[in-house]
Amino acid sequence: MRRGRRALLVAACAAAVWLAGCAGIGPSAPQGERLSGRLSVRVEGDAARNFNAAFELEGSSESGQLSLTTPLGIQLARADWSPRQVRLRSSDGERLYPDLESLAADALGERVPLAALFDWLHARPWPGAPSVGQPLGFSQLGWVIDVSRRAEGWVEARRAALPVVSVRAKLDDAP
Repeated sequence: MRRGRRALLVAACAAAVWLAGCAGIGPSAPQGERLSGRLSVRVEGDAARNFNAAFELEGSSESGQLSLTTPLGIQLARADWSPRQVRLRSSDGERLYPDLESLAADALGERVPLAALFDWLHARPWPGAPSVGQPLGFSQLGWVIDVSRRAEGWVEARRAALPVVSVRAKLDDAP
């Protein structure tokens, strides 16, 4: 698989891990909790890194697994994580990462604040950094989190710094 395609899968895995948490489960979801929906990642100015997939997530931010599939149900990638490591499996083989932030860094070229993202998806700012209220949600750590359609299953996060990254998720079962 070309590096660009692998980067898309890695970006989608990183995004889905935090976006799927918006279904209203607590920050430490019980093992076996399963969420599914659709995911879209858009990197402005780099159409080759844009990605859409269906996802299934089980677990929590501490440990779990994520599968990404095409609309026809063909598995694109699967990520499994624990406090010790993250394993990404795709048609390109298997890659190991020490943590979810490293997986995101491989995809986006920089670290993404995944510790904050799990709080963001529960419509609350992360307590580890200052935040500012916005008309549709809040901003924190350079990201604007739109939770205005959370009751319908939609969550969007947008980073304004270059490259501008937008991540949207639509859950099959809204909270």
